Amino acid sequence: GQYDSFTFTASKNGTYKFCFSNEFSTFTHKTVYFDFQVGEDPPLFPSENRVSALTQMESACVSIHEALKSVIDYQTHFRLREAQGRSRAEDLNTRVAYWSVGEALILLVVSIGQVFLLKSFFSDKRTTTTRVGS
Repeated sequence: GQYDSFTFTASKNGTYKFCFSNEFSTFTHKTVYFDFQVGEDPPLFPSENRVSALTQMESACVSIHEALKSVIDYQTHFRLREAQGRSRAEDLNTRVAYWSVGEALILLVVSIGQVFLLKSFFSDKRTTTTRVGS
């Protein structure tokens, strides 16, 4: 699987549509994740736009809020990577299971063939011999 990200900043307000094409790989499933960030966050403190400086507690809250937003972005990224790894592991698990079943069937067929082959070596072949004598 491939992992890629695309960032788009809308220049106008309105409704936007997403269009996807799977024409190059129609037999495999695709998973697409979206992370929307719409507009600016409302100010943490309603009086944040005031002329006077923020108190030390307020500025600490604002910096913690910004740090938490970046943590959310990192968590989203890691969730996407985990989902990709899980998908790859499940696909590999399915392939291994099919291969194991196929290998077991081949082993069974070969074993039965060997039994019949050995049986044919030790079976009595009644041969009649005639003597032509004086």
